Amino acid sequence: MKVKVVYAKADSQHVVDLDVSEGTTVYQAAEQSGLAVLFPDLDLKTTPMGIFGVLVKKATTTILRPGDRVELYRSLIADPKENRRTRAENQKLGRP
Repeated sequence: MKVKVVYAKADSQHVVDLDVSEGTTVYQAAEQSGLAVLFPDLDLKTTPMGIFGVLVKKATTTILRPGDRVELYRSLIADPKENRRTRAENQKLGRP
């Protein structure tokens, strides 16, 4: 069955199309994608993963379905709530 594994860096997105067997888990697809080799700082054991934007609690046991898009999430550099708060304050003060 066909699935995609996606990893986004700050400046680019990497998509790997895979043909995996029935019963393949999210974690197995991430391993098979080769993205951990391409990006040595990507540790699959600690990287949060999801399917179509929904976080998967157990990537080692969650079975994929045909057409699934596995997403490997990287750590955020800045807190989104803090960024929104700062932008709102700047707008009040008339700053760009």
